[in-house]
Amino acid sequence: MSFMNKFFFLLSIAAATTISVHAQTIQQFQPVKFSHVNIDDSFWKPKMDKVATVTIPVCVDQTEVKTPRIRNFEIAAHLKKGKFEGIFYDDSDVYKALEAISYSLSHNPDSALEKKADEWIDIISKAQLPDGYINTYFTLTGLDKRWTDMSMHEDYNGGHLIEAAVAYYDATGKRKLLDVAIKFANHFDSLFGPGKRHWVTGHQELELALVKLYKVTNDKKYLNLADWLLSERGHGYAYGYTWTDWKDTAYAQDVVPVRQQQKITGHAVRAMYMYTGAADVAALTGDTGYIHAMKRVWDDVVHRNMYVTGGIGSSGGNEGFSQDYDLPNAEAYCETCASVGMVFWNQRMNLLTGESKYVDVLERTLYNGALDGISLDGDRFFYGNPLASVGKNHRREWFGTACCPANIARLLASLGNYVYAHNENGIWVNLFIGSSTSVQMGKQQIPISMRTSYPWDGNVNISVSPQKKSKFTLHIRIPGWVRGEAVPGGLYHFEDTSASGYSIKLNGKDIPYQIEKGYAVIDREWKKGDGIEVSFPMKVERVVSRPEVQANNDRVAIQRGPLVYCVEGADNNNGAWNMILPERTPLSPFSKTIDAEHVVALKGEVPSLLIDTDGSAVRTIKREMVAIPYYVWCNRGQNEMQVWLPVSIKNVKVNE
Repeated sequence: MSFMNKFFFLLSIAAATTISVHAQTIQQFQPVKFSHVNIDDSFWKPKMDKVATVTIPVCVDQTEVKTPRIRNFEIAAHLKKGKFEGIFYDDSDVYKALEAISYSLSHNPDSALEKKADEWIDIISKAQLPDGYINTYFTLTGLDKRWTDMSMHEDYNGGHLIEAAVAYYDATGKRKLLDVAIKFANHFDSLFGPGKRHWVTGHQELELALVKLYKVTNDKKYLNLADWLLSERGHGYAYGYTWTDWKDTAYAQDVVPVRQQQKITGHAVRAMYMYTGAADVAALTGDTGYIHAMKRVWDDVVHRNMYVTGGIGSSGGNEGFSQDYDLPNAEAYCETCASVGMVFWNQRMNLLTGESKYVDVLERTLYNGALDGISLDGDRFFYGNPLASVGKNHRREWFGTACCPANIARLLASLGNYVYAHNENGIWVNLFIGSSTSVQMGKQQIPISMRTSYPWDGNVNISVSPQKKSKFTLHIRIPGWVRGEAVPGGLYHFEDTSASGYSIKLNGKDIPYQIEKGYAVIDREWKKGDGIEVSFPMKVERVVSRPEVQANNDRVAIQRGPLVYCVEGADNNNGAWNMILPERTPLSPFSKTIDAEHVVALKGEVPSLLIDTDGSAVRTIKREMVAIPYYVWCNRGQNEMQVWLPVSIKNVKVNE
């Protein structure tokens, strides 16, 4: 064995022992699972119902009827004759659809939909080979090529299989798909790991999925395998890449080992899935190397490479990151799946550290960058989410690469995962969503419910009703925007940085509390019927960027509560590029309906530039400007749109 081979072999052995060395769970608290949270919120419940009744049926129709995805499984299972059609990663869309179905069934029982899922699962199980391998592309085009090219998404497909299997088992108690996933994971484990073959996952996903499989099976080899996969990166093990892009190791986050990474690079979705997996492993193993790396990379994302909507990945060329502060608006890529990944990763970072700033970013992404990815009717989608448009953008029914529709569907259907968290000493309220749950504290269940019209107003009522008096701490997140902070790190800041006055009362009276890690902490003995009333003022804020973000110089964005606003042509005489928003322009909230969605819009009188009909002169007139929440734009046809508005005549485009 050569010196270098011995060196890399020893590195592999060291990686294999990581979990035994750091065998200490350091996670601050656990989320209350989606299946234990009933959401009846006036903002989110209709959207979740729309996912159940419209989006998931669209995904089923596209997966089974309009595209060959299910047919590929039927051919692989010898139920039909034919050849593989589509793209080599199309299996993953079947699994993501099943995962979305699982979450939906938990709160929207549907016997016909469950029957359809069971039919798919029967076909999938029959397509699995005796050794546990499952991938319709290689099964139908040549098994001799399997596991020879790291860029071919075999592990990515397998990861989504595992996630779907865990979700379906949790929602229904049925384990047929879980057994398929376990068999696949065991097959992968038989080939790869310490002392076996090296493998750098081409599209990260399997890492976080294996942690989920470990949690449901309690088989530590899956956690070990997730840790090993992370440790494989950054050592030059990637081989067999056939695409030109894969020659760029930064694209695949493979320049340096994960524990040494400092900056965000490459493909945004792959990065989010990998860092989610790393945070999961760190939480369960106490690996401080991963923890420190995650914090460094998170700072780089949020402080220098995130849009005001919480979207990430400015470049369409690599579907990801370019240079610090390179955040163009009309050209912004901002893939919907990357925003979904931001929600995943920031939740894990919050659970790992107990710091509210991660939920601040999660909330910003959820209400803006991610929610924008699906139409109000639930049947049209954005792949990319620009922050400006000259009127050529439109939502589409489906995509050739169809990761985004099922991805946003599974996120919204599993929204309950992100509302509450707990440990043995306390309960955390992270998102302000009308809902109810019950949390085990000591020997009794503590019913918790929340009533609110958030994000339209800032009044939140939380009911805590133990049957017997119980002492524990209640942690209520105080959003950064309430505290005068637009985003952590100062990439964006409010022109008015003063904190908004908010109040917290218990049963109508002021209650003492402490602020810890961004949460108001109330430590007391709770009794049945206790009620907390929280009031957050909903100021209209003007947001400005750091000067390094050249695209936003001499421009401002508008935010109210967690929502970022935009101007769209449909509300502004078919134009959105010829208005100016000077300093101290008052904007007033008012109720508006957009395609049956009731929103709080903003209006104010602003200067607008026009060219006379004969072209002889440019005139400035005063007119009413209407701004709407960013997530509702492009639901009324193709329109001009801008998030960042000029504060002077500079950078104004006039109507011609």
